Amino acid sequence: MRTSTLALALPALASAQQFPFLDQLNPYIDQAKSYLGVATFSVSSAASAASATIPTSIPNPVAAGAAEFAATKVDRLTLENHSTLLKSSSPGIEEWMFFVTGGNASCFGMCQRAEAAWNESVALISASSSPPKLAMLDCDNDGVLCAAWALSPPTVIHAFLPHPLPDQSTPEATMRAINLNRTTVTAPEIAAIHLQETYNNVAPYEGFWHPFNGMLAQYGLQIPAGYAIYYFAKIPSWAFMIGVSFISRSVMSRRMGAAPTRPAGGAPAT
Repeated sequence: MRTSTLALALPALASAQQFPFLDQLNPYIDQAKSYLGVATFSVSSAASAASATIPTSIPNPVAAGAAEFAATKVDRLTLENHSTLLKSSSPGIEEWMFFVTGGNASCFGMCQRAEAAWNESVALISASSSPPKLAMLDCDNDGVLCAAWALSPPTVIHAFLPHPLPDQSTPEATMRAINLNRTTVTAPEIAAIHLQETYNNVAPYEGFWHPFNGMLAQYGLQIPAGYAIYYFAKIPSWAFMIGVSFISRSVMSRRMGAAPTRPAGGAPAT
């Protein structure tokens, strides 16, 4: 910085003091100024290129490792395999936990923290003496199943599924839907659902949309209802407005057509 200041100040000094010998330095001064300009440009260009190559975000190794481990312990629950996956494969009652997540479409892009907490909790849950079976349901990929069960992410479903009896009848299953806070949920909080049995703080669900005992499930109407709800939600709002407009015009035209007409001459109709 001092060299560049001196190089820029020398021409002004020479012209002000009128020193003859300084005129001989002008070519060297011009060369120094041009060199400093090129050097400054080169440094700034190199800095810009270096900053462009530096990644803006570094992956979290803990989260990446937890996701890899969870992938080996958690089954993917889909519309195609849910009827065979969610069945007790051993005598007695099996404990299940499955995590309901989503992306931009079903969770508005706000399930990342909950999904990371779930992945980290899988190691804690798996280390217990009697771990439950684990599964994950993505409402972006399987929206029909989420609609059929009336589920919204992020949620943990805790269920006790009984083994079918010898006569192939299935006792009632106990299910609880535990909603998670999108911004504050932690892995110990999810793991405590099994480890500390905090699922007892939530009353079992016994309503119309129960995946195993509900009326729709008993009559085989759950998945058709899920299709209807899912595709009905896909209809854009402008299509509803057009439909309402056509219906209202049709009703008004029928009313106008059914109105009594007066005979010729102006006499009231009898």
